[in-house]
Amino acid sequence: MIERRTFRAMGTEIELLVEADGAAGALEAAEQEFHRLEALLSRFREDSELSRLNRDGTLAAGPDLCRVVGLALAARERTGGRFDPTVHDALVAAGYDRSFEQIDPRCQAPCPAPGAAGGAVSVEGSRIELDADVRLDLGGIGKGYAAERAAEILATAGPCLVNAGGDIAVRGGRWPVGVETAAEPLTLELSRGGLATSGRDRHRWQRNGRELHHLIDPRTGEPAETDLLRVTVVAPDAVEAEVTAKSLFLAGADRAAREADAAGVAAVLVTDDGRTIFAGGLAA
Repeated sequence: MIERRTFRAMGTEIELLVEADGAAGALEAAEQEFHRLEALLSRFREDSELSRLNRDGTLAAGPDLCRVVGLALAARERTGGRFDPTVHDALVAAGYDRSFEQIDPRCQAPCPAPGAAGGAVSVEGSRIELDADVRLDLGGIGKGYAAERAAEILATAGPCLVNAGGDIAVRGGRWPVGVETAAEPLTLELSRGGLATSGRDRHRWQRNGRELHHLIDPRTGEPAETDLLRVTVVAPDAVEAEVTAKSLFLAGADRAAREADAAGVAAVLVTDDGRTIFAGGLAA
């Protein structure tokens, strides 16, 4: 029997599935883990650890914030800066200064100059320090981390799947997961690992007549310009899937396909002109 729970956290719909009887306790604990991590990692909550760090520039942080910041910095290094948690000010400049459902989709305010990315961040023990004028956004990687933590809890009850607005973590079982292509949906069967999608077709809005989205190119501080509409990646966990999907999206279609093939990363690339490219061992 599959038990299911849905709720909202981290600005999105969360779905928990576990193949077990009497899993109410595990479902409750997994839901509470999402709420606990949101209270620590959200840049939209003034009392969160992340907001305190962004305001003060330094913080004796708890283990979860230290862990997620460490994962984000390792991802920045590994992707050559395509994934970068210091895009906070660029997101704010683009108009993503509140949770997405509160953004005016047709705001007429002018766009400020984009915020800088790539500043120094250090983690020494429990102490996190930011360079001057550096602030962090941990939205995507935070969701992946929360999905993994919730899956660890649910797995004590049985095979499970956690879906955090498209960031998916799986522990055991056989779970069909739908992936959008340029044509009809594709179904992948997952029994472990994670899946994530990065795209500019959902979180988008207008600012003074200009269409914007939330995927910032750290090199420019602007919403990324690429020939890709959407990238879906399967990886060993939801954090790695989130990072890789963002990195491949910024790479553009041709380079993303080559990189996914070389790394053996299963990826579905949907282009602006309506093509679907399967890479990393996937085939149509």
